[in-house]
Amino acid sequence: MIEIKNLSKSLGNKQVLKDIAFNLPKGGISSIIGPNGAGKSTLLCLMARLLSLDSGSVAFDGLDIAKTRDDTLAKKISILTQSNAISSRLSVEQLVMFGRFPHHRGRPRLADEEFVTIMLELMELTDIRFDFIDELSGGQQQRAFIAMILAQDTDYILLDEPLNNLDMKHARNIMKTLKDVADNMNKTIILVIHDINFAAHYSDYFIGLKQGEIIVRGDVDTVLTQSQIKLIYDIDVSINIINNKKHIFYYS
Repeated sequence: MIEIKNLSKSLGNKQVLKDIAFNLPKGGISSIIGPNGAGKSTLLCLMARLLSLDSGSVAFDGLDIAKTRDDTLAKKISILTQSNAISSRLSVEQLVMFGRFPHHRGRPRLADEEFVTIMLELMELTDIRFDFIDELSGGQQQRAFIAMILAQDTDYILLDEPLNNLDMKHARNIMKTLKDVADNMNKTIILVIHDINFAAHYSDYFIGLKQGEIIVRGDVDTVLTQSQIKLIYDIDVSINIINNKKHIFYYS
């Protein structure tokens, strides 16, 4: 379970998040949605201890991140940020093996190699496992970074815009894979995502942010309504149900 209490954060003179509080149950996919500048990425970075808290607390399964050792936290949560520059010339396989570091501490074993192979297959990267990261397309690089995060094998997986640089086919495949990982590998996945339709199809829970505050939270039927989307994004939409899934269409 994730417990966020009275979390606030300022960057420079701007307050980015204001008194954020919520609990998330273990399991499934939770999507953080909202317009640009709402504080979504900042919230994710605070949850992963990439930024320091101004006030409040974050706990995963009772572990307060401010009081938890780095090596313990690295086996509990993993995060993919939007900026993932690699200065070294690494192959896809080498990059994904980095995700195993909290487990092998620099001495990969057969079990680590086998786990990496499974993640490469999961992300459809087997055929390019020996290719260098800097020679790949943006979409291939994104899938390699997601494979690295999954290889860390943490209970909680935080992903900031995981569909960046992906075409429609691979974006769909990634979301289907993440749903399978959450449901079949007992992982809890938290996404920052802009594509509302992908979120509607694959997410179990939503947190809607606007101007640093939670506007609405709940399941797809609570959050993805015409009135709530209007409240979050200041835009009118129509919603159709196709194959028992919501499809959101924007008015021109």
